[in-house]
Amino acid sequence: MASSRIANFYKLSIQERLRLLHERKFLTEDDYTLLKNGNHLLRSEDSDRMIENVIGVFGLPMGLGLNFLINGKDYIVPMVVEEPSIVAAVSAAAKTVREAGGFSSEYTAPILIGQVQIVGVKNPSSAKQAILQNKEEILNLANSLHPKMIARGGGALDLEVRILNRSSHRGDMVIVHLLVDTRDAMGANLVNSMCEGVASLIEKITGGEVFLRILSNLADRSLVRSGCRIPVKLLEGKGYSGEEVRDGIILAYEFAAADPYRATTHNKGIMNGIDPVVIATGNDWRAIEAAAHAYAARDGHYTSLTRWEKAENGDLLGFIEIPIRVGIVGGPVESNPTVAIAHHILNISSAGELAEVLGAVGLAQNFSALRALATEGIQRGHMSLHARSVAMAAGATPEIFETVVEKLIESNEIKVWKAKEIIDDLAQKEEKPRAELYLEPSEDKIPTGHGKVILLGEHAVVYGSHAIAAPIPLAMQAIVSDSPDDGIHLLISRWGVEERLQKEKEYKYSIFKSLNLIIQELGLQNENMKIEVFPHVPRAMGLGGSASLAVAIIRALAEKFNINLSLEEISGLAFKSEQIIHGTASGIDNTLATYGDFLLYRKGNPPFIRKLNVPNPIRIVIGLTWTESLTAKMVARVRKAWENNKRLYNHIFKEIDKLVLEAVKAIENYELQQLGELMNINQGLLNAIQVSGREIEELVEIARNNGALGAKLTGGGGGGAVIALCPENAEQVASAIRNAGYRAYITDLK
Repeated sequence: MASSRIANFYKLSIQERLRLLHERKFLTEDDYTLLKNGNHLLRSEDSDRMIENVIGVFGLPMGLGLNFLINGKDYIVPMVVEEPSIVAAVSAAAKTVREAGGFSSEYTAPILIGQVQIVGVKNPSSAKQAILQNKEEILNLANSLHPKMIARGGGALDLEVRILNRSSHRGDMVIVHLLVDTRDAMGANLVNSMCEGVASLIEKITGGEVFLRILSNLADRSLVRSGCRIPVKLLEGKGYSGEEVRDGIILAYEFAAADPYRATTHNKGIMNGIDPVVIATGNDWRAIEAAAHAYAARDGHYTSLTRWEKAENGDLLGFIEIPIRVGIVGGPVESNPTVAIAHHILNISSAGELAEVLGAVGLAQNFSALRALATEGIQRGHMSLHARSVAMAAGATPEIFETVVEKLIESNEIKVWKAKEIIDDLAQKEEKPRAELYLEPSEDKIPTGHGKVILLGEHAVVYGSHAIAAPIPLAMQAIVSDSPDDGIHLLISRWGVEERLQKEKEYKYSIFKSLNLIIQELGLQNENMKIEVFPHVPRAMGLGGSASLAVAIIRALAEKFNINLSLEEISGLAFKSEQIIHGTASGIDNTLATYGDFLLYRKGNPPFIRKLNVPNPIRIVIGLTWTESLTAKMVARVRKAWENNKRLYNHIFKEIDKLVLEAVKAIENYELQQLGELMNINQGLLNAIQVSGREIEELVEIARNNGALGAKLTGGGGGGAVIALCPENAEQVASAIRNAGYRAYITDLK
C-alpha cells in the first residue's frame, strides 16, 4: 500500500490528482477512466429506481482526506461534503497524528439490535422469564430465515428482554432485543425480517400482542474506540507553545463535557468528519448521526463523544467512543457507481475496518477544531476557502470564479453582496465574440512577471543552442503589504495556498525555498509581511510559471521596500530561484519573465539576447494537456540520455539550432508557412529525444488536422502545453481542442 502522505496534493488540478492516484495504485485503470471522463456519476435513469418522484440527480464534491495512519496502515479517505475546510482540516490533523505514530482504533462487533414490542402482557416478569427460557428456539427460528448469513459467520447471536414499566396506556411493555451479527452488510432489512419472523412465536410464548418489530439505530453493541497520543512538540506553532495548545484543547473539551449547548456543536464537528465518509461509502449517515447523539446522552446528560487529557509525560491524549454500524456489501452500497470507487480508494476488507477508519476520522476532525479554537480561532485562517464559498453563493461562473475570489480577498469584505458587486463589474466589461477563447492581459497595474511560450529551441537551449521565446498575456502578479504577525504570510488563493512562513525555519518544498532565497538576497529576512500572489499562469504547463512567479514577487518586494533593482538584477535573482526549482536552468524563462519581449536567446555569461522585429502579430493557439510538465524531471532525463550518447544528442541539438535561426528569418519576414514547417520539424526532434507524450501528440494532431500551419510542444514537455500556429483559423483549432476534453486559448505574439 502506498503512503497516504501526498505532498502538495491540493495544489494540483483535478486531472493531475487523478493521474497521481492512478500512478500510485490508489485508482484502478477502470476507476481512473470513469473519474477522468466523468462517467462515475449516478445517472437519472438509475436514480429513478432508487427513490420515488425523481426529477434529477443532486451533486456534491468528493474530496480526499490524506495522511491517515490507522493501526499501522495507510488510508486515503474519500469524503463527500459541500462545506469548505473540512477536508483540509482533517488532513492536517491526520498529518500531525501521523508524525506521532498514527491512530489506534478498535471495533467491538458488527451487531445490530432488532426490537420486538409486546403489549397486553398480564405478567411482564413471567413473560420475560418465558422468553429467556425459550431463547434458543427463538434464535434458531430467526437464523432459519437467513441461512446464508449463518454460513458467513453471522446471524442472531443472543437476545435480551427489557420491561418498560407504566410506559403506555395499555400498561407495561415488554421489549425483546434480538442481537444480530450482520457481518459486512448494513443489515437493516435482515434484522427487520428476523423480528417479523419471530413475532408470532414470541406472542405464543408470552400470551401478549406483538406491535412493532423493527431494528434500533442505537447500535451501542457496535462501538468504535479510537485514540491518539500527540507529543507537545508537534502542537506548537502560530506563536503558541505546545503546552499552551494542549491545555487549550483540554479546556475546550471540558466545556463540552460539562455543557450540552457546547457539546452539541462539539459533537456536530465530530460528525463533520464522519458523515462525509459515510456518504462516500454508500452508508446511512442519518442512522449514524442518530446513534451518535443518542449515545452522547446515554447517561441522561448530553455530553462530548470525545475525551482529551494530559498524559503523565505531558503528551496530549485523545479518545473517542462512538456507535457505528456500516456495511460494505449490499444494494444500497452497490447502487451508486461512485461508491465502488470510494471503497477501492479506501482499500478496506470488512465493515469493521471501515468503522475503525470512521472513528479515527471523527477524532481527527475534533482535534482539528479544538486546536483551532485553542489558538487562532475558527474564523482566522481558511480565508481563501471562505471566499470561494461566498463567490459560489453569489453565482460566480467558472470563467470568472477565481477572479472573484481574488478580488474578494483583496477587498477584505468577504460577503455575498461584495461578490455580486464584483460579478456585476466584471460583466460590464466589453467582450469580443467567443471571448472565453482569447487571452487578455490583466488590467491590474501591479508588479508582474510575464508568462511565455518557446516557439523553437527548448531543451537544446540548455546545451548552448539558440531558442526563440515570446511573452503571452498570462502573467504572475503580486502585492506585498505589512503584516501584524511574525514571519511571512504567503497567500495564493487560486492555488489554495495559505502558509505562514516562520523565520529561520527550513522548508523542503521548492516554492518556499525559492521565496526564502529571494528574501535573503534582498536583505528582508527580518521583515514581517504578507505576500499575495495572483497567478494567471497555469502551474507546471511549460509556460514559465515558476520564473514569472519569482519575478512578480521580486518586483513586489522591491516596490514595497523601495529597493532599486535593474532588469538585469531582477532576472539574475529569478535565475537563482529557477536553479532551486528546476536544478539545471537555461535562463530563458527568467529572461522572458523579466523583459517581456519577443526575443532570440542563447545561454552564457552574460547570455545572448536579441529582441526580434515582428512586423505583424502572430496568432497562435495554446492547448493545455493538464498533464503536469515537470521541467526538472524532463531536463534530467535529457541530461542522462545526452551523457550516454553525446555525439548523437549534440547532433540533434545542432539541427534544432539551425531550425531556430531559420525561424528567426521566417518571423522577421512574416513567412508563417515556413515558420509552421520549422515548428513541425522541431516537434519531431523533441519527440526523438523523448520529451513529448501521448497527450501532446494528440493535441498536435488535432491542431494540424484542423488547419494549423505548425504545432509543437512548448516548454519542458512530458505534458504541459502545445502551441499551434493558426493565422486564419484559430477559433476552429481551439474549439476542436476543447471538444476533445482539453483547454485551449488564443493569443497574438508580438
